[in-house]
Amino acid sequence: MSKRDAANDQVALDLSDVEHRVGQPVGGGQLLEPCTSLDIRRWVMGMDYPNPIHWDEEFARNSKFGGIVAPQSMAVGLDYGDGISPSLVGHIPNSHMLFGGEEWWFYGHVIRPGDKLIQERWFHDYKLTDTKFAGPTLITRGDTVHRTQDGTLVAKERGTSLRYLVAEAQKRKMFENTNTQSPEWTPQQLKTVAKIRRDWILSNRNGVSPHFEEIDIGDKLPRRALGPHTVASLATEWRSFAFTTWGSFGWVGVPGVKDPWINQDCGFTMVMDYEEAKIDPRVVDGLYSGPASGHVNTAKGKGIGMPRVYGYGATMGAWALDYLGYWAGHDGMVRHSKVAFRAPYFEGDVTYVDGKVTAKQTDSSWGAPLVSIKIQMTNQDSTVLVDGSAEVEVPF
Repeated sequence: MSKRDAANDQVALDLSDVEHRVGQPVGGGQLLEPCTSLDIRRWVMGMDYPNPIHWDEEFARNSKFGGIVAPQSMAVGLDYGDGISPSLVGHIPNSHMLFGGEEWWFYGHVIRPGDKLIQERWFHDYKLTDTKFAGPTLITRGDTVHRTQDGTLVAKERGTSLRYLVAEAQKRKMFENTNTQSPEWTPQQLKTVAKIRRDWILSNRNGVSPHFEEIDIGDKLPRRALGPHTVASLATEWRSFAFTTWGSFGWVGVPGVKDPWINQDCGFTMVMDYEEAKIDPRVVDGLYSGPASGHVNTAKGKGIGMPRVYGYGATMGAWALDYLGYWAGHDGMVRHSKVAFRAPYFEGDVTYVDGKVTAKQTDSSWGAPLVSIKIQMTNQDSTVLVDGSAEVEVPF
């Protein structure tokens, strides 16, 4: 049980249900049906990613792919629980979590309609630290390997969670005097944001890949703008994850593992009632209730220490992959990325995405030339939301 140590008056996290799970395979949710072109369209709509190869049938049919294909970020869109579930094992009473970051490796398979991704998951490790937001905080990491129904390796993700005690976050009131109100935007400011967004869309709409010799260290990628974020856009993001559709997934265990942590109670203050969900699926769909509902409900957001409704870590990860993939074009791809989520985006904010070439290598373990890119996301106040780097394959 979480307790206050009488000797030093320090709040402590009880890790007794966490420690023995390190390195163990875990279960979770599994989508029941293969990916469809509608799933892909809904995903890029939710991620505000208007690359025509993912939604425009005529454009896609005339491309090298011969039809609609998914962006690389679709791997998390076809996973249960935003890709973070294998890092959320073990019961920590009266806790909640924030998505702390993610690392991806991609192995060359392009997801298409008809693919059904199957996940293998395990709890990688944890580290106890201290944060201004909530004091004692557990940093946990979990791994997910994605394969198609025929065993083709698609991607691996390592997700990081920050698990904390809700009461401690409420007591510290880190956001009490900041981020309590949505920013106000003038018509001219909104016009500027819209121009940045449209210029980025036009920067590589035809999917032309930059060639290795054309790229110089120090080159800047076109800036991307997302927002201003609204409750409507946040809800659209959430609904683009296939598992948020009622009846879309089933629970799976791990053969031979006695306690594979399938859908056990993590100790969250917002509890999922799976028995009631057999009658009314809305009670666990994450938008109306459950741990994810704080993203669209101010009262519930404040109940876990946030000042108002806020964005999804998995979405920021997808924005990064989409941004890099758009620059890489149809003949390029992201091979590896690692991003840390430094701060959330809130309702009313605008998120800016920027990238810069930091290195080049002609030979790599992937057998292709790679370009290293530093990626960063900031809001209108220059607050850093995401810091990261990636290795992107491009043609010679």
